[in-house]
Parts: sequence; C-alpha cells; structure tokens
Amino acid sequence: MRRRSLQIASNIQQELQKRLSRGLADPRIRGLVTVTKVELSDDLKHAKAFISVLPEERAKLTMHGLISATGRLRKDVMERIHIKEMPTLKLIYDEGHKAEMEVFELLEKDRQEQADRKSSFSPSTTQPEVSEDGEK
Repeated sequence: MRRRSLQIASNIQQELQKRLSRGLADPRIRGLVTVTKVELSDDLKHAKAFISVLPEERAKLTMHGLISATGRLRKDVMERIHIKEMPTLKLIYDEGHKAEMEVFELLEKDRQEQADRKSSFSPSTTQPEVSEDGEK
C-alpha cells in the first residue's frame, strides 16, 4: 500500500473507533467494540473495517446492529477526516481476534496446570539422617 492509503486507513480506523466509543442508539450494540484494522482498496473507493466484540456472546447481535448503522457511521467518519470522497465501508467481524483470545486462554490454562503440578509435587526432603559411622 502506498503511504497515502495507509494514512487514510489509519484515519478511518481512529475516527471510526472514536465514533463507536461514543455509542450508538441501537440496543443490539453492546459490549466492548474495537476496530482492529482497516484495509483500503488500491483505488481508495472501498474500505473494510475489521471489528472485534467482547464478550463474544454478544458478537453476532452487535455486528447486526453495526451493519445496520454502517451508513450513519460512514457519514460521521467522513465529516471528521475531510477527504474528497469517502470510501464505501464494509464492517467485518474479526475472527483473528477470537482465535488470539483462545490461544491466550489455552496458554493461561497450561500455565495454571503447571503451577498446580509444581505445588502438588513436593519431593520428600526428609531423609533418614545417617551418622558418620553409617547408623541411623
């Protein structure tokens, strides 16, 4: 991507995140909504915004609400970044973030299991004392 494309994508991401953090009136949109990245087409006419939602149980409903609000979000972002022609905006649920969270959960579970094994494995440090002449 060219420098200009990267700059516009970054601006869209920042402004979209700011807009989402102020909240939307749609009751379907709840939880922590994060714009993880924005990809712009080479001709700058189309933008894909990748969205993560926590808690994950809310993701499907929240994404429905966000997709319904895409037109309004696009208009609000366009007013803030002042570009000649705002790209069309497509919101996509970020599956990569979901996989990342699963990896962190597995790592934490493994770390906890190792800690449990270490605490339950306490080698017997009490050995019978043997005197210098070999008697107990």
